Amino acid sequence: MSENEKQTEELIFEAATEVFQEKGYDGARMHDIAQKAGINKALLHYYFRTKDALFDAVFQKLASMLFSKFTPILRPGLSLDGKLNFFFREHIEFLKTYPKLAHFLLNEINRKPERIKRILEKIDFDHFFLTIAEMHKKEIEDYNITPEILPQIITSIAAISIFPFIARPIVEVALEKSGVSFNEYLEKRKEFAPDFVIGALKSRKKTKKSNL
Repeated sequence: MSENEKQTEELIFEAATEVFQEKGYDGARMHDIAQKAGINKALLHYYFRTKDALFDAVFQKLASMLFSKFTPILRPGLSLDGKLNFFFREHIEFLKTYPKLAHFLLNEINRKPERIKRILEKIDFDHFFLTIAEMHKKEIEDYNITPEILPQIITSIAAISIFPFIARPIVEVALEKSGVSFNEYLEKRKEFAPDFVIGALKSRKKTKKSNL
């Protein structure tokens, strides 16, 4: 692929990401995406023949961008607590960059869950979690994290990070009384969220010991 083709493809991705987030899959039109990218519709169809193909490509690119930020988590030398701090900092910053993404994905998951499931099945989650489990056997055992409880922990971590973006209007109303802006709240949340999760995990450790 030539440099010009790469630049055109990048313009398409940026335009499609914005249009899909703004209008959803059903509301987005290839004409709108071509117009926002500054190209004609024929050229857009040269790169992506259908809206389905473009949507899948955009979703996979966003997922790849997100997971690429978390590759340091798989490196040794960082504690489980340190990795939780890293995750929340990077994840919240990513969602700040794409503020409409969480709401868009929630709508698409409810609208057509089989599409999202098909895309996510291409991501090797098992390798990610198995690597983390192998690196932190002692901490996972100390915190009493069993295979049965792991989905609860993972979904709780995701919810803590994503909820402020899903419910931003409500959060902003609550923040008005304290005089804190949404961006200030997010910066503080990068520290509060991992501390909250680590505290919850440590309480499981204490509970386990008290039951012995």
